Amino acid sequence: MLNITDDLDVLIDVLPPEIAEALRGRPNNFELLEVVLDLGRMPEARYPDEEAILNDREVAQEDIEFVISRIGEFTADNRAGIERTLHRISCMRNRQARVVGLTCRVGRAVFGTIRIIEDLVRDGKSVLLLGRPGVGKTTLLREVARYLADEMNRRVVVVDTSNEIAGDGDIPHPGIGSARRMQVPAPALQHQVMIEAVENHMPEVIIIDEIGTDLEAAAARTIAERGVQLIATAHGNTLENLIMNPTLSDLVGGIQSVTLSDEEARRRRTQKAILERRAPPTFDTLVEIQSFSRVAIQRDVAEVVDAILRSYEVPAEIRELDAEGNVRTVSSPSGGRRSLERRGAPAPVTAIGAAVAGRERRIFPFGVSRQRLEQALRQTGFSGQIVDSLDGADALITLRSYYRRKPQTLRDAEDRGVPVYVVKSNTVFQLEHCLLSMRTEKAGDPVVAALREAEEAIGQVMTASDAVDLSPQNAYIRRMQHLLAQRYNLSSRSLGKEPHRRVRILPGGED
Repeated sequence: MLNITDDLDVLIDVLPPEIAEALRGRPNNFELLEVVLDLGRMPEARYPDEEAILNDREVAQEDIEFVISRIGEFTADNRAGIERTLHRISCMRNRQARVVGLTCRVGRAVFGTIRIIEDLVRDGKSVLLLGRPGVGKTTLLREVARYLADEMNRRVVVVDTSNEIAGDGDIPHPGIGSARRMQVPAPALQHQVMIEAVENHMPEVIIIDEIGTDLEAAAARTIAERGVQLIATAHGNTLENLIMNPTLSDLVGGIQSVTLSDEEARRRRTQKAILERRAPPTFDTLVEIQSFSRVAIQRDVAEVVDAILRSYEVPAEIRELDAEGNVRTVSSPSGGRRSLERRGAPAPVTAIGAAVAGRERRIFPFGVSRQRLEQALRQTGFSGQIVDSLDGADALITLRSYYRRKPQTLRDAEDRGVPVYVVKSNTVFQLEHCLLSMRTEKAGDPVVAALREAEEAIGQVMTASDAVDLSPQNAYIRRMQHLLAQRYNLSSRSLGKEPHRRVRILPGGED
């Protein structure tokens, strides 16, 4: 059975009296997420499915000062708390550094959530937790600290950067049990406190919330190499996010470009430059928190990263926690990973993962032999059908020579957002290779499609030594494309003006 404590009355007591009274009268405060006070606007209480106005009077500067006078001091990251509680108050400032807005977030200690990953942390392995903001990563970290310190009698140190794990004040919240807590003077110093914890306090376990910089990633590796169990969260929702993040990829072993010999490249049926894991991962196991009571577990990070970089499907173990605190396994790996390529040849390297599209693709061959494409469909077992026009297509396959000339049909396809796949020559082998590449992409994901386009362009540049322009993308996706080019030791630059700004992939060394 889950046991939840929130000390909500303590948070309500720091609010202005009129707002506090209105909030106390609401029936669903057990779901309250936060109270927002912005200067000149109505005060709001936010719930998972509702935003409620607490007063018809606009928030005044006196209301904000009332709250500030009753909480702890704001630190460098503009966060404060209420002593011996888990509540967090974050402020917004104007240009003169005066506070003009407050977000009063409810902190809850949930006892019993540890059961969903209890066996993983009990075994002494380092575990990395991922998930979107608000999904419960910090809550689970707090439970892990209590469980390992109180029930497993291990020496646990919590590195608490913003006092979110153990609450505000010098006395830690009971939610972490007998674990010790080290506070961090400023977020930029988190990596130093991580190393200090190991060197000065002899922990068996270190717990950290939100690893987000290269210095923190390096400190985490140092801790793991000293034999200390590490339980942490990181910026990113999935393992694929980390693999493509140049700052944090070291947490899962780091990614490097490797050039194969001609013989090895022919044997693998891939381009000569491929991506491989650089080193052993910092963390043994990865847990993607999908919701408060559901997680996806990858028990062997090294094996999973290697599989993803070779475009294998990597099933996760899915667990759920019911209201009584019982854990059930919804699905588990079937034992052995199925290659997405036939005849033992790996699919093209796609560093952002391998999710098999479930529906049938409608393919329009432009300049490509229909008969050879039909043969490739049969031999690969690809779920697709050939269509006679662009109107009924959700994918177009063409030759490189056609793509370079950019006839009207290709321009129409790009304008409509139809993915264009380019093959080097009109052979069954090239078409098979293209179909297997299509099989690995996540249908409907613009980031995946853009990175796939960049990867195809990289292959063209490395083969023909000619620059290739990619489709226009936003700044975030362009940055990802630049990073991908760097990993293949190629140059790239952005051209054009928004919203038509795009990346050009250049041969190595060209600028």
